Amino acid sequence: MSEPVDVPPFVRVEELDGLPGRVVLADMRWYLDGRSGRAAYEGGHLPGAVFVDLDHWLTGPATLEGGRNPLPASEVFAEGMRALGINDDDIVVAYDDQGGVIAARLVWMLRTTGRRAAILDGGLNAYLNAHPDSLSAEEPALADGTFSVRPWPTEVLAEADEVVGPDVLTVDARNRDRFVGEQDPVDPRPGHVPGAVNVPCRENLDGQGRLLPVQEVRDNFATAGVDQSTASKVVSYCGSGVTACHNLLALEHAGLGRGRLYVGGWSAYSRDASRLVETGPGRLI
Repeated sequence: MSEPVDVPPFVRVEELDGLPGRVVLADMRWYLDGRSGRAAYEGGHLPGAVFVDLDHWLTGPATLEGGRNPLPASEVFAEGMRALGINDDDIVVAYDDQGGVIAARLVWMLRTTGRRAAILDGGLNAYLNAHPDSLSAEEPALADGTFSVRPWPTEVLAEADEVVGPDVLTVDARNRDRFVGEQDPVDPRPGHVPGAVNVPCRENLDGQGRLLPVQEVRDNFATAGVDQSTASKVVSYCGSGVTACHNLLALEHAGLGRGRLYVGGWSAYSRDASRLVETGPGRLI
């Protein structure tokens, strides 16, 4: 796997002009409740930003084994990036209006295939705070980019059979009520992978949707048992492999390594009736 260089996983608005290369802003608004991210983009976006359709370019067809949002074929991903005018050597800075937890999917996909990419810290709101009344409804004219096909590196991926056991530290990025099984609005069984720990990705953000200071991020992970001695064992999951990417990028930003992604997440794991699930502290069903 090629390592992305020069660009950390999170950048602030004031750092955009200092990035070492051509910057492409990517609007990654997408909503679990079915609202249209495309409509939000058309209603106003960062000047020059392209809209990246998560359902079209960043996921493959849903399956029982792969969950709601499996990775697309690498050829499909490359096609989508080319159509948006993105080149292999560009720096893609992705944003949303949810603290980057959706934008993280694109950033993780780019970084794990050796490209330079980052989440815009604080997203849309941070940009508006720095540049009031600056949103644009104009879509940029796009020429095809030169984005190559690269396979998904297997060393950063985990399968369902690898998320339970002494050799992994499985981290659930979902909100705590879903983790403990109080409710689940989209998946068939409430609860979590047995033995998993909970680091809700949104709890690594402040009230403005910005990433907490590095030491506070480290403390959040440490509370769940993730530190320098255990971080190499981390497998991150969420509902379907989107917000789990935010935890992986926060882990990297905090200097704790990169971890692996279980893309199928709870949407795949909970549908397999042969697998035990855990609700609350140590209750297996």
